[in-house]
Amino acid sequence: MIEVVIDSIRISLISQHRIVMLRDIDGERRLPIWIGPCEAEAITIELQDVEIARPVTHDLLKNVIEEMGGTVSHILINELRDQVFYAGLFVDVGGEMKEIDCRPSDAIAVAVRAKVPVFVDESVMEEAGILPEPDVDEEDIAGEDSEKLDAFKDFVDTLDFDDFEGDE
Repeated sequence: MIEVVIDSIRISLISQHRIVMLRDIDGERRLPIWIGPCEAEAITIELQDVEIARPVTHDLLKNVIEEMGGTVSHILINELRDQVFYAGLFVDVGGEMKEIDCRPSDAIAVAVRAKVPVFVDESVMEEAGILPEPDVDEEDIAGEDSEKLDAFKDFVDTLDFDDFEGDE
């Protein structure tokens, strides 16, 4: 199992879907998982400590588990099958560990509320994990590209933006 943290929640410019980006705490690998806007909002509300008047669904689930004598232990994103991620919500009930099948987005929303670790199975990370692209600095651009960049900067410096008439 690989412990991960939520690196970011990103918005697709093409659809209503969001991507939760999980980052390996011991490395640079990321695991992008498509989630719905409601689940993204539920995760974001908790991460940003937004006060809400009434409990949302994931608060309710956490409260029910606790009222029935259970404690959320951790979550595990344990499978990727036909491009669908699967997760387990692990609940300790009287010393007995119960695994509840759920969507990763719901499991993450409960995990942030219960402040418990998020894990990814090694096989899932191997199959779907990515490494971020290295940042490119101007100093990294070599040869001809550097000359083109300098020429472009010189051109931009010649522009007079005070005379620009945009759509205002």
